[in-house]
Amino acid sequence: MILPRFVFTLVLGLPLLSPWSSAATSIIRGPYLQSATPSSMVVRWRTDATEPSLIRFGLSAEKLNQTATAFGVHAEHVVQLTNLSPATRYFYAVGLPARTGAADTPTLGPISTFTTPPVAGPAKPTRIWVLGDPGTKDSTQRAVRDAYTRFSAEKPTDLWLLLGDNAYPDGTDADYQKAIFEMYPDFLRSSPVWPALGNHDGRSANSVTQSGVYYDIFTLPTRGQAGGVASGTEAYYSFDYANIHFVCLDSHDTDRSPGGAMMQWLKADLASTQREWIIAFFHHPTYTKGTHDSDLDKDSSGRMNEMRQVFLPVLEAGGVDLVLTGHSHVYERSFFLDGHYGKSPTFDAVRHIRQPGNGREDGDGVYRKPRGRVAHRGEVSVVTGSAGHASSKPVALNHPAMIVSLNEAGSSIIDVNDLRLDFVFLNEKGERRDWFSLVKESTTP
Repeated sequence: MILPRFVFTLVLGLPLLSPWSSAATSIIRGPYLQSATPSSMVVRWRTDATEPSLIRFGLSAEKLNQTATAFGVHAEHVVQLTNLSPATRYFYAVGLPARTGAADTPTLGPISTFTTPPVAGPAKPTRIWVLGDPGTKDSTQRAVRDAYTRFSAEKPTDLWLLLGDNAYPDGTDADYQKAIFEMYPDFLRSSPVWPALGNHDGRSANSVTQSGVYYDIFTLPTRGQAGGVASGTEAYYSFDYANIHFVCLDSHDTDRSPGGAMMQWLKADLASTQREWIIAFFHHPTYTKGTHDSDLDKDSSGRMNEMRQVFLPVLEAGGVDLVLTGHSHVYERSFFLDGHYGKSPTFDAVRHIRQPGNGREDGDGVYRKPRGRVAHRGEVSVVTGSAGHASSKPVALNHPAMIVSLNEAGSSIIDVNDLRLDFVFLNEKGERRDWFSLVKESTTP
């Protein structure tokens, strides 16, 4: 039997190799990377017809001498590469398996690359791209993307975070196709993306039943396989990268009560981590005076109140360093805080600011805190929900916990290098509009 020949088709402006029998089969989504660990990587893609799944990969573009497959034939392909080496660059391409006895073998292309995470624990310079509420599918979203592409041209993105409302208006499969898969193809094939669920994504997904578009298109760790404690659900999860522990919470569609399963998991997860840094991310902000108001009980059905009053104390007790949220289509960055769980009139600078100043080395000095899992020694909360649009109407931007508030579209960049974390907010014009640094010290400052 002769193996069907392969042809190149043009999808999303990129040449992609597709198998052909009576008609060409096209890759219409991906490939994209999920659930990265030091020894494994999940690669997903979609074709417009069912076919067997195969990835050829190796340590050079000229020698794709390893293969990974999935059982059966699919249009939605999910293949896990295992037994990988940590901190290693791999080259890969997707295609059809060679048939037994075939005289020819598939020709694959194009070839993409990814680098596996390092072994968890030791430090490694790490770049993280953070996108809140990006999925507008318009020129602003493209401008924010392009500004970051220029900014990070000389430094690869190790991983990126989606803070929810990833695909407007309803988080449907068609919304995700335009807002994510056609907007960020280069990033998707080379850097693993870690998402959180937002209220617009929740219109087409259900966290209790683990069903709907969001849960169909992402493969997220439920058994602690990427680090941290097993959550048993893709709604909330954790993972490690080098000396950083990431915690993703579901602020929209999961029980947020003090006795709920997510809270019990969070306490266990924070208690178990030995990583130097803890970064938490979820959709609904603890503090904001932008397109949403965290002082209003009815705003977002009280979700912001619950994340501030119920979850923030536990995060701070667990030694969290940075809290990232979206939902409010602005940029707001707090002082170096601890212990403020009420509404804005209860904010007291003397009691709640752990270290005054703007946290800038070229300003009031970097923020400092002791090493290790020391409770209540300060964290910075950032609302960065303008990766797709800023507010078209005037907004107050006057929350007293915030040291910087901007009604501008943009995304955020985090660079972690051992015991130093540098944060930048980059607007859609490529201007660095806010920045601060946080340094860990061996002795109490």
